[in-house]
Amino acid sequence: MAVPSKLVLLIAVLVASCTTDTEALKHKKTHIQFYMHDIVGGPKPTAVQVARRLSNYTGSDPIAAMFGSVSVMDNPLTVTPNPNSTVIGRAQGIYAMASQHNEFSLLMTLTYGFISGPYNGSSFSVVGRNPVMNEVREMPIVGGTGIFRLARGYCLARTYSMYQMDAVIGYNVTILHYNVTV
Repeated sequence: MAVPSKLVLLIAVLVASCTTDTEALKHKKTHIQFYMHDIVGGPKPTAVQVARRLSNYTGSDPIAAMFGSVSVMDNPLTVTPNPNSTVIGRAQGIYAMASQHNEFSLLMTLTYGFISGPYNGSSFSVVGRNPVMNEVREMPIVGGTGIFRLARGYCLARTYSMYQMDAVIGYNVTILHYNVTV
């Protein structure tokens, strides 16, 4: 009689440990708005070119001349367009000039990491095409960490201001993720 009761107890423990938390499996939708400051000029750039097209280009198209250029960035994310406003994170990654014809577009591979506020310690990643001169650009969210683990979604980017090649870009982000506690 003692063996069957131990077996029942073992089965009960296994069933309890295998039961999933259905609340944790529900998707949560999060909306975030912030501003990214992409500074390529001046004494403290946040984006620097690390590769460029060989000098064998002989055309007159300035877009085609930049094709193949690659930059690395570590841009601050702020709550308002003012560069002196609260920094809530950093956008770190690579962008490459990806168009040869009629359009200034970038291939973006970036991680947006948060260093304060409700998303502190979490991040999401974007990989996609950014046609910079369009008023609104949509890019896919392909993953995340922390509370954004298993994230997917999209971000809408709008250029808020531009001076020479330095830009402030407003982001409206919609992220679907699980209710993960970290």
